[in-house]
Amino acid sequence: MSFDELLRDLPQGASAQAAGIRRGFGGPPARTVSVRSGLARLRCASLLKPLYAWVTAPHIPDEERWRRHAEPAVVISSNSDTLNLWLAVGPPVVLDDIYQRTGVAWALPNGDPSRFGSVEVAADEVATAYAALAQSAVAGDPVAGAVLEWMRAVGPDQAYGTREALAAPGAGVKCGWYGAADETCLRTHAVAVLPRGGTRATVVVGMTAQPYTDERDRACYQSRIAQGLPVEAEHEKVAGPLLRGLMAVTLAELGHTE
Repeated sequence: MSFDELLRDLPQGASAQAAGIRRGFGGPPARTVSVRSGLARLRCASLLKPLYAWVTAPHIPDEERWRRHAEPAVVISSNSDTLNLWLAVGPPVVLDDIYQRTGVAWALPNGDPSRFGSVEVAADEVATAYAALAQSAVAGDPVAGAVLEWMRAVGPDQAYGTREALAAPGAGVKCGWYGAADETCLRTHAVAVLPRGGTRATVVVGMTAQPYTDERDRACYQSRIAQGLPVEAEHEKVAGPLLRGLMAVTLAELGHTE
């Protein structure tokens, strides 16, 4: 399988991105891989929740309160807990702290700034930011270490088979999935942080926005969202194989070895 094989038959209006980074002292030279078809930037859905958890910790003096919201934001992708962190600290502060720690700058979403999942990102930026998180963890940052442990605890029902596709059962994973009422696509994204030794880090990201235009399907999807029912199965049907393929090829191109 190759990027060309995965991307050449994308339907009209689809977007897909993948990126990976492998770097660290004591390993092979740093290497990056990226590919893009369609839009340059995509709404991030819940892909950044572990980063939000990481940077909000110093701003919430009550550690128990921070952990009470941060852990479910990562492990079960709780929107209400993420919103608690996002608004308590303030979106400009959250995004500026991510920039200070990772060098990746993201802007506030247009319109309602409380919509943390509407930040627009590119796959290579996400890979860079998570590499910084991973290397901070192995350098002794206890908050980064906790966040990575929570990513490793994300269950298979929210991982879209990414660990299996990467042959990395110990990987920390976070996925984001959503199809807003004002969109005619479903967005399905994933990031995986693979275990390495020392200060080395390997991160793989896949992002997709697949057309979703059938009126009946869209109405059913929005009804399930309104009722708080899971929609992961619909995202798996629309984008699962593409997402896993993009990530597997990216890892192969990085030349990752345990």
